[in-house]
Amino acid sequence: MTDTTVIRTPEVDASAADARPTGTPSADTPLADSPVTDGRWSPRLWGALVVLCAAMFLDALDVSMVGVALPSIGADLHLSDSALQWVVSGYVLGYGGLLLLGGRAADLLGRRRVFLVALAVFAAASLLGGLVDSGPLLIGARFLKGVSAAFTAPAGLSIITTTFPEGPARNRALSIYTTCSAAGFSLGLVISGLLTSAGWRLTFLMPVPVALIALAAGVKLLPRRGDEHRASGGYDVAGAITGTAAVLLLVFTVTEAQGAGWLSPRTVGSLLLVVALAVAFLLIETRTAHPLVRLGIFRDAGVRRANLTALTLMGSYAGFQFVATLYLQRLLGWSALETALGLLPGGAVVAFSAGAVGRLLDRFGAARVLPVGVASMVLGYALFLRLDEHSGFLDLALPSMLLIGAGFALAFPSINVAATSGVADDEQGLASGLVNTALQVGGAIVLAVTTAVLTAGSAGGTDAHAQLAGYRPALLLVTGTTALGLLVALTGALRSGRATADHAESTSAGGTNAGTTEGAAGARTAEGVRVEH
Repeated sequence: MTDTTVIRTPEVDASAADARPTGTPSADTPLADSPVTDGRWSPRLWGALVVLCAAMFLDALDVSMVGVALPSIGADLHLSDSALQWVVSGYVLGYGGLLLLGGRAADLLGRRRVFLVALAVFAAASLLGGLVDSGPLLIGARFLKGVSAAFTAPAGLSIITTTFPEGPARNRALSIYTTCSAAGFSLGLVISGLLTSAGWRLTFLMPVPVALIALAAGVKLLPRRGDEHRASGGYDVAGAITGTAAVLLLVFTVTEAQGAGWLSPRTVGSLLLVVALAVAFLLIETRTAHPLVRLGIFRDAGVRRANLTALTLMGSYAGFQFVATLYLQRLLGWSALETALGLLPGGAVVAFSAGAVGRLLDRFGAARVLPVGVASMVLGYALFLRLDEHSGFLDLALPSMLLIGAGFALAFPSINVAATSGVADDEQGLASGLVNTALQVGGAIVLAVTTAVLTAGSAGGTDAHAQLAGYRPALLLVTGTTALGLLVALTGALRSGRATADHAESTSAGGTNAGTTEGAAGARTAEGVRVEH
């Protein structure tokens, strides 16, 4: 009879496993009170997952809806282009700058509690944004929404990773979670085109009732286990201040560098201050008894790879979306709604692939699925380099968006699985905060550099030749950034392959049986590699 066994092969050496705090449960340990230990999900568990997905859906929806509504907002509130960009940047600043604090707060204060409070703040900030008549107040509301997302995102992700045990259940849950994010972003583009025609304020007000319904359902459905098993220890106030300040200043600096100049005294001085704050943060974390970020988590090679890949993945996607939107509207003359529909196929691929991706992760493991997804995105960006002043939807946008969508569908859940696998339950908020920080900071940095390359290439020209001279090098940067992420992901696939081969060899030689090896259970796994024997 064929027996399929989940092989838990070590990803790092024993020192990485030993670096975890003692007395904390491994993420591989079956949960006595888990509603998924029998392989079936209860209606209550499905409801809790819907609540978490709704929050992620709203975060993604909000980003894309506001982007399309910016021209109308600027005209109504009499905002200059430099002020208008802060309607977007204010959200990124609050989100990217406070993710680490949000993740650690979830571990210390309780994931359920942090998630629900932050979701209530999101609803209030959305209502405020839809009612204000002042640019600064609108930007403030956007910053507040970013702050709330910085707490809901890691709290929600860590609720999933502590509720669903590693393996098929978690892979399936993360695939559904990722699908809702992509669906929110894709639908936001289309919905905003429709709502903005009736009034840009509707793009802020529409999420309010959805957030309130999710909040009410969350109070009833979200498991309390995360709040009962909080991490122990005190609060790293100095680390929180220096770490948050470093990330906030970094996002602010790269956002403003385009206007101030990358080599201006202001930009260079800000970057030097970022370095100083980062060094101070690292020194504090190595010496405090209860660090905001336990630096030992980075001894895990899988965590390092997941975060580096996340940085390049989201950075390149943000840069591509910016270039593609300008190209389709300014050079080809597409309307906002036509542009949204042109980019929709990518999101549709993600939306309809959740089940298939979950099964692929079960069969091959995140370490092997991730590079396939990133490679698909590299190819999609490379194909878009064929753009010219006469390109059309079928010959340019459609094939690129299908490849990018397929790549995102494979890569994004794989990154979340890789970044949280093998991490102790009381550090799942930290792991979730780290990977979300990598995503947001990567998006801010690569987008800023892409904008600078595009501006330099076009040299201020508005004719088709000048615009293409800016779009092409910007797309080359996007493609190259993703290629770097592919190299990082490939190292994980190679290591996973070697680990599986070594295990198979030792088993065939009469070595330790995988089902009874206790040493491997305490170390980081190869993301559920399955071997038939």
